[in-house]
Amino acid sequence: MRCINKKTDSFVRHKLFRTGLWFVANSNIRKILTGGCGCLCALVLAGCGSDGYGMPYDAYSVNSSFTVLSADQAGRAGTFAADLCIANENSNENAADMSQAEAAGLFSLGDKETLYAKNVHERLYPASLTKVMTALVALKNGNREDVLTASANVRITESGATLSGLKEGDKMTLDQALRILLIQSANDVAVMIAEQYGGTTEHFCEMMNEEAKAIGATNSNFTNPHGLTDENHYVTAYDMYLIFNEACKYELFKEIIGMSAYTTIYYDAGGGEVSFDKPSTNWYFNGEATAPAGITVLGGKTGTTSAARNCLVLLSSDTSGKSYISVIMKSEERGIMYTEMTDLLGVIQK
Repeated sequence: MRCINKKTDSFVRHKLFRTGLWFVANSNIRKILTGGCGCLCALVLAGCGSDGYGMPYDAYSVNSSFTVLSADQAGRAGTFAADLCIANENSNENAADMSQAEAAGLFSLGDKETLYAKNVHERLYPASLTKVMTALVALKNGNREDVLTASANVRITESGATLSGLKEGDKMTLDQALRILLIQSANDVAVMIAEQYGGTTEHFCEMMNEEAKAIGATNSNFTNPHGLTDENHYVTAYDMYLIFNEACKYELFKEIIGMSAYTTIYYDAGGGEVSFDKPSTNWYFNGEATAPAGITVLGGKTGTTSAARNCLVLLSSDTSGKSYISVIMKSEERGIMYTEMTDLLGVIQK
């Protein structure tokens, strides 16, 4: 008989990850977690229903799960979070004024340090920050020269949805699609990408959720590739840091998010040319917002819906070359969000 439920399983996985004990082999952890009371209790708890720990953790113990022994080799495996920032729900709260944002976080990549955290593990609607994960899955499964063809499903009628104007039969490369996806934040292009690499948007969302779990973003769930509101579609500010950090490992992604505008030509079903020319939605690139002195905004992604309010994730650097990821979610007003983001980036110099 199993002695844990889904809520317990999620809690344990979250705690393991936050303390740096999350294994790369998620399937192995799940086997341990769901394999029975004995396995779980031996790893985490003193016994079923107990609140205590059965044994202290020692990474250098010969019996540690992190000790790898074989006939010709002995060593210790690194923790999953060895190269990541670990964040408490709230920390350094007086360093910046985030009173108009529901959640915010500032993460120093080189130092692997969380400089600021507000409600970073609260599940929130991500709006078009979703497209960072869409791009990440496409980059992992495609090539920039791939030719994508729009189906009839790119026709989105939801009020307020940002659209590039794709029509059934339109063709463009993945390189073009990713630029339109991330610079204009086009929802119809998100559908085209999803169908190209998932077959259906539903299967692509399964791929998104698998990728989220693989990188430790265990408090996220995706039900679409564009971020239009769905009650079961959510991320946390901390998970957004993880997802954005993973996407930034791709040079093409970093190049795109740093563009202030994009102009291209793609082709319709009859082979005719279709022009595209749009500016970035990022205010730091159009002069409406200015980063603190000594801080350079290298790129980012915006997101806005009535439910998610205003969201923003940025990659920035300081004069010493150190890199940072900053996240703000559910800020009440766009202008205030950029004021708060500038204040948040100012924490780097404090």
